[in-house]
Amino acid sequence: MKLDNARFECGKLIIETKDPEARRFVYTFQPGEYEIKRAKKKLSLEANAYMWVLVDKIASAVGVDKVTVYREAIKNIAGNSEIVCVKQDAAEKLIKGWGHNGIGWIAETMPSKLEGCVNVVLYYGSSTYDTAQMSTLIDHVVDEAKQLGIETLTPAELERMKAEWQ
Repeated sequence: MKLDNARFECGKLIIETKDPEARRFVYTFQPGEYEIKRAKKKLSLEANAYMWVLVDKIASAVGVDKVTVYREAIKNIAGNSEIVCVKQDAAEKLIKGWGHNGIGWIAETMPSKLEGCVNVVLYYGSSTYDTAQMSTLIDHVVDEAKQLGIETLTPAELERMKAEWQ
């Protein structure tokens, strides 16, 4: 439901909306069932498409497939992974299941100090990224392309695409 206005008066949160679903929400409301949080900004399709164009050019330049280039870039984004300790015999199933979320959902194992266990690093795919993380991903791909001598958009053009997210 999209909110039109919100204010805090006399210790109460008052929200306003013209959304027709509001009446149903109020009548079916159960305390603890809902959470209010900022809506994620939509990604610019143009910027995402441009990132994939560069990923493809990088892949051609270095002689690997574009999925490999994309996945390596994913691993360089801060705040997009979790580390979990699991039993050694459960790791393969976790990794396989995690990968079903998409091509950017990567899982790798690392040794654990616990006998019979491994640490699994779970990387989230870019579909979950906020604006800052997606911007960092695109900047990383652009930097890699420049290092390989691949022509990229000007900084002003890149900023224009990124601004479309906001």
